Amino acid sequence: MTTIMTPGQLVSDFISAFNNRDLDAALAMVDDECEYDNVPMGKVVGPEGMRASLAPFIGGCDQVEWLVSHQVESGSMHAGVVMNERVDRFHLGDHWLEIAVAGLFVIRNGRIVLWRDYFDKQTFLDQMSA
Repeated sequence: MTTIMTPGQLVSDFISAFNNRDLDAALAMVDDECEYDNVPMGKVVGPEGMRASLAPFIGGCDQVEWLVSHQVESGSMHAGVVMNERVDRFHLGDHWLEIAVAGLFVIRNGRIVLWRDYFDKQTFLDQMSA
């Protein structure tokens, strides 16, 4: 039996790559013109822009856990949308930083073309300074 990939499965695989701290695997799932909009922090475009934005932080973490509590999808791998609610956890030194996140992913032709995350910037900054 052949399993057909869905937009939700693609996003779950994308999140799994981050949980494994495998930025290369995650970025292999995005389009060359993908927009990563980390809403309170700013936007970057393309895999290399995403790498420049994410690698220093992800690389500084001992562990990464993005815990998805709810996820919905619409459409197909040709044209789909995925939204999720999650807690992104990052182990830094001797403590965990935890941020509640709402994520939006747009899929076109089997690749992520938009990744937008909403979270409270002050909560993030407070935990970074703790």
